Amino acid sequence: ERLPGYGFWAAIEKSSGRFVGWFHFRPVKADDTNEVELGYRLRKSVWGKGYATEGSQALIEKGFAELGVQRVVAFTMVVHVASRRVMEKAGLRLVRTFHQPWPDYIEGEEEGDVEYALLKSEWKEQIAPGA
Repeated sequence: ERLPGYGFWAAIEKSSGRFVGWFHFRPVKADDTNEVELGYRLRKSVWGKGYATEGSQALIEKGFAELGVQRVVAFTMVVHVASRRVMEKAGLRLVRTFHQPWPDYIEGEEEGDVEYALLKSEWKEQIAPGA
């Protein structure tokens, strides 16, 4: 409600109508919609079905085409290879690897975290090369 077009979305499987997870698309800094974070959590039972890529691509398109977003970012742990692959399929590129403190140990945290990003200009080039 605070920022129309941003927030959380339920992921509902069309064939079954069941809730399979959620996506978020929200400003990195409060009330600054130039840079938006994309995130998702899906039930393990639907991993590998393309839902994360499909939902991510839809939100990226909404952000760039409708909301005036200039940069989309996403974060995950280095060891989350499948999530990194989703980000790449959605058009994001690896920006950096970094280490952040976690309040509790998470397996693989010693490898660090990664940031992926996509600029609006890069997205336009992806959807209409040479335009």
